[in-house]
Amino acid sequence: MLPNKIKEILKKQHYEIVGKHSAVQICRWAKKSLRNKGVCYKEKFYGIKSHLCCQMTPSVMWCQNKCLHCWRAIEHTLGDKLDGNDSPSEIINGCINAQRKLLLGFKNHRVTNMKKYNEAQEPMQFAISLSGEPTLYEKIDELIEELQRRGKTSFLVTNGLYPEKIKELKEKNQLPTQLYVSVNSPNKKMYDKFHRSSKKNAWEKLNESLELMGDLKCRTVFRINLIKDLNMKDEHIREFAEMIKRASPLFVELKSYMAVGFARNRLGYDRMPFFEEIIEFSKKISKLTGYKIEDYVEVSRVVLLIRDDSVKRFIS
Repeated sequence: MLPNKIKEILKKQHYEIVGKHSAVQICRWAKKSLRNKGVCYKEKFYGIKSHLCCQMTPSVMWCQNKCLHCWRAIEHTLGDKLDGNDSPSEIINGCINAQRKLLLGFKNHRVTNMKKYNEAQEPMQFAISLSGEPTLYEKIDELIEELQRRGKTSFLVTNGLYPEKIKELKEKNQLPTQLYVSVNSPNKKMYDKFHRSSKKNAWEKLNESLELMGDLKCRTVFRINLIKDLNMKDEHIREFAEMIKRASPLFVELKSYMAVGFARNRLGYDRMPFFEEIIEFSKKISKLTGYKIEDYVEVSRVVLLIRDDSVKRFIS
């Protein structure tokens, strides 16, 4: 159960609480899409429609880590033990209703594309990320399965500290449409400094998850959030490249840390790399891994690398 103090913090950040442990927040790119002012880089990279995406989490304040770049109020983290007793159907229905509520301000507004607004009443893509670690929700497999049953796609973003859950998703054939593993540190020393995990063997667990990626029957993404003067130094490029080759994901996303939310208090704006720096770093990763630079979005400071030409980029 979320304490009232945390609920108030989340509401100020425009979250809508769903049930006992879930939440929804409208992505700024969904808002832009509704006004015909741009779309999320994921739409450009993978074909996901921004106005049809529900950005949600089944574990809004539960996580094993307290990452430096996280936008949430990590000092209020509720630990890594989630009593996740809300059912997948309750969470999905609650998220759809919460999304509709949060979108009410766009209804009949003079700048709103009403065709998109009407379509957005039934989101077709669930981005299971937002805040917290979603694999701590014990029924994450059933949540993904229920989304599949309803004809919806799902992007699951994990810190990779629960490889047992990834194995379970694989064995039950309940993998998401696309699985992201966030890998922001190239070695254990930096991992401990960057992620400040409560899990003693966190670095080892992450690497177990990476070993699983190449055999998963779903789309896979190795994602790095790059921060100036931390994990973006040339000395770390070869380490990252070796991790990518070992994991063998279909895609690699190299993205700038963004100074939003509470992350601004920890890192500030000057730690955000410029787009040109992201491109340069990506070229060096590409050279060492054989992954080719496939696309980029300058305004989001993100570059997409793809394993080879046989990989299907867009979700049909």
